Amino acid sequence: MDFAVSQPSANGCSLDLNYSSSIVGSQCEGGNWGGFLQGSCCGVAFGEYLYALGQRANQTGLVYLNYTQQRDCLDSMSPLFGCGIEKLTSGAGGCSDFSVADVNHFLGDKLKSFSKSCELVSSEGKQEQFCGSCVKSWEGIRAIHSTSSNAESIEKDLCRFAVLVTFTSSKIEYKAYIRSLYKCLGENIDSSRNHTAAVRKFNTISKDTWILIGGLVGVLSMVLIAACILSKRYIKSTPLPTAASPENKVFKDVFIKDNACPVVPIKEVYHATNNLCESNFIGEGTAGKVYKGILSNNQAVAIKHIINDGNVETFVREVTSLSHIRHPNLVALLGCCVKDDECFLIYELCPYGSLSEWLFGKDKVLSWTKRLEIAIDSARSLWFLHTYPEGCIVHRDFKPTNILLGENFEAKLSDFGLSKVIEQGETYVSSEVRGTFGYVDPDYQNNNRVKSSGDVYSFGIVLLQIISGKKVINLSQKKPMPLSKMAKVLIKGGNITEFADPKLEGKYSVEAFGLTLHLALSCTALNQQRPSMEQIVEKLEEALQISTRTKSYTPETTPE
Repeated sequence: MDFAVSQPSANGCSLDLNYSSSIVGSQCEGGNWGGFLQGSCCGVAFGEYLYALGQRANQTGLVYLNYTQQRDCLDSMSPLFGCGIEKLTSGAGGCSDFSVADVNHFLGDKLKSFSKSCELVSSEGKQEQFCGSCVKSWEGIRAIHSTSSNAESIEKDLCRFAVLVTFTSSKIEYKAYIRSLYKCLGENIDSSRNHTAAVRKFNTISKDTWILIGGLVGVLSMVLIAACILSKRYIKSTPLPTAASPENKVFKDVFIKDNACPVVPIKEVYHATNNLCESNFIGEGTAGKVYKGILSNNQAVAIKHIINDGNVETFVREVTSLSHIRHPNLVALLGCCVKDDECFLIYELCPYGSLSEWLFGKDKVLSWTKRLEIAIDSARSLWFLHTYPEGCIVHRDFKPTNILLGENFEAKLSDFGLSKVIEQGETYVSSEVRGTFGYVDPDYQNNNRVKSSGDVYSFGIVLLQIISGKKVINLSQKKPMPLSKMAKVLIKGGNITEFADPKLEGKYSVEAFGLTLHLALSCTALNQQRPSMEQIVEKLEEALQISTRTKSYTPETTPE
């Protein structure tokens, strides 16, 4: 792993990078950092990226780039797309927003320990002798600001790499030493994400869950479906395309200019699905079939084979700008493949299905704290969208079926087909009323104004469902009553615990339950100010802290 002489990068990148993709193609070394990197040939480029972050930290005192800055830099390091480093961005709170000064203040002891443990790592034959203590020190760096056990893994990575970037900034002139240090960590950190474990987990997921996942692949995919369709029609009608072709321009904007969808080779798709074997078939939606698969980097994925060219072009303009967004609590589109008349979309796998399945399934049970953690993750996804630098993004279809549960049981929001972007300086955008019955803001229904407060209303309804396990409207009752009205009636009667999900069996903090219930009702309030998603996250974190101060209850049927 060699670091090139620093030169200002093109493409508006704020890092000093002199990177050649041929390095990765010819030298698949540097390790995968204990499974943090998802590609087998990402190590060298990742080392280059870390070193450049260290240079920037040395000059500015800042550790991580924000999403836009990182994307500008990755444009010149395309092999790093899909490697998993998108998690190392600022803006998610905790260690993601640390400066060098913050690392020294909050993680000073860990930084000193790491420096001492790694000071003898060298490239002169002592690598193996001293690397063990360095790796042990690295693994001792823990998350210091995680909102839930599900988020701890991501926060831990952010804290560890914040320490490493800070350390690198103090040793920036010792390139050989830093190169040896990266080699030590990258190749020797214990990986818990080996291929055997991936295959075992992949094969034990129920078919019902796979089918649910296939059916829940969001309308966000319609962006790329449209691009695929335009590509197919273009290929069929014009064997020799020209740059001036309007159809070709749309296809280029989605797949090349935005660089939002890394291209996956057709051989990789067929290898991952065993040539689209029927045994890997997990479901079928309106646009095509969905197959389970494992990529060559051992990542389990859901692969959609586009076979239906329905009228989806109208979705392109609305949601193209959303296809590149990355956040730990948003379902990620990992790649795409267009080959002649075939088109595939590759998504990260959310193996535990949707929140809806866990709330309303007869054999599914969520503990109280797990519900709060899922609520916090979901709230963070909307907080991220509502404060997106390029304009407030309103989801417009927030509901339990669109909240998927990842491999660590973290919540991930999906389905952006109805999303709207409110430009900076504007407070709303006019649109026809769209959404799902029971979750649509009454204010929006009355004035056709899309606002972030509409998502807050939907979140409030979902939060009521999370704590009660009830449907939006129970039509089996003699007098069907909206969920929010039912909660208000119980509060007036002083019987708030009657609203709790019977599956909880009373195993929850009454104080935290009351706080969460009142928060949900404030989100669904009409004709008055609703809380922001940031304020909602703070209140839910408070409820979680109250709950963890008392005895924790975790039913055996709840995944750990």
